[in-house]
Amino acid sequence: MRAIRTVFLAITLSSAFACAHATTDYPAKAVRVLVGSPPGAPSDLVARILADELGRRLKQAFVVENRPGANNGLAAQLAAKSPPDGYTLLVTPDTVVTVNPLVYTKMDFDPRTDLAPVALVANFNQMMVCNAALGITSMKQLMDRARSSSMTYASGGPGSPGHLAAELVLRGAGVSMTHIPFKGPSPATTAVMGGQVDCGFLATPTVLPHIQSGRLSALAVSSARPSPMAPSIPTLPQAGLPGIDASFNQYLMAPSATPAALLQTLQRTVSEILNEESVRQKLTSLDLTPVGSTGTEAEATLRRDAQKWADVVKRIDIKLE
Repeated sequence: MRAIRTVFLAITLSSAFACAHATTDYPAKAVRVLVGSPPGAPSDLVARILADELGRRLKQAFVVENRPGANNGLAAQLAAKSPPDGYTLLVTPDTVVTVNPLVYTKMDFDPRTDLAPVALVANFNQMMVCNAALGITSMKQLMDRARSSSMTYASGGPGSPGHLAAELVLRGAGVSMTHIPFKGPSPATTAVMGGQVDCGFLATPTVLPHIQSGRLSALAVSSARPSPMAPSIPTLPQAGLPGIDASFNQYLMAPSATPAALLQTLQRTVSEILNEESVRQKLTSLDLTPVGSTGTEAEATLRRDAQKWADVVKRIDIKLE
C-alpha cells in the first residue's frame, strides 16, 4: 500500500510540475483563434484586434481562422472538440451559447458545457432602420403603424441578433411584424433600401452609410446604451421602450477543460489589452463598447442572457438543423 501511495504521489507531482511548466512556457507555438463569421464581420474584426495584441504581449503568433456557418456554430464546435491546451481559442457572439442550443435540433456538442468563457470582450447592439420612403422616423410611429397595418422586418437570418432583438422589442411593445430572413445583414439592408421589406434591426456599421445618404431612417439602437458610432440615435428607453435591452456580447472562449492557469493568463492579458486607449478606439470605431471581465463574470452574464433569449426563442418557435 505504501508503494502504491508513493507511485501515486510521484505521478501527481509529475503532472502538477508538467502543468506548471506548460503554463510558464505558454505559448510555445502559434495559437489558432477561430471565428464563426466571414472576414470583415464584427467577430472577425474583434478576433484580429485581439490576435494582434495577444501576439505582441505574449511573443507568439495568434492566427485568426474563419469557419463561418450555423450561426457561428461550426467554429464553436471545432473549438470545443480541440485539445484543451490553450492553442485553440474562439471569438464569438454570445448567441452561440445562449441561443444555438435552443434552436438547433442536432448538435454534436453542447457549447454551454464544452466551452469556457475567458473574458467578455465587448458589447454590441443592432439599429432599427426603415425604408425612408415610409416616413417612419420613431419607434412610436413604427409601433403605431404595426398595430394598424401589416409590417415586415428583415434580419440576417433565423436566430441572428437582428431577429432576436426585433422579437424582444415587439414582445415588449405588444405588437407583431412578419419576419423576412436573409443570409446576412448586407442583403437584408439592400432589401430594406429597395422597399421589399419595411424595416429591420441590423448592424450599425452596415446601415449607417445609408442613413447618412438618406435612404434609410434610423429609429433606435437595440440597447439601453448609446451606439459608439451613432450616439445621437435614441436608445430603446429614450425611444419610449423602457426596460428592454436587446444588446449582445463578444466573448473570447476556450475548450472547457483548458487548465485554469492558462485561462487566467489569457484573461489577464485581455484585460490589459482592453485598457489600452488605442484598442478601445479601434473597437468603438466598429460600434463595439469595450468591456473586459473575469471568466466567472463572463459566465454569469451568459447565464443571465440565456434566460432572456430563452423566452424570445419560445415565442418565435425557431427550429434549425
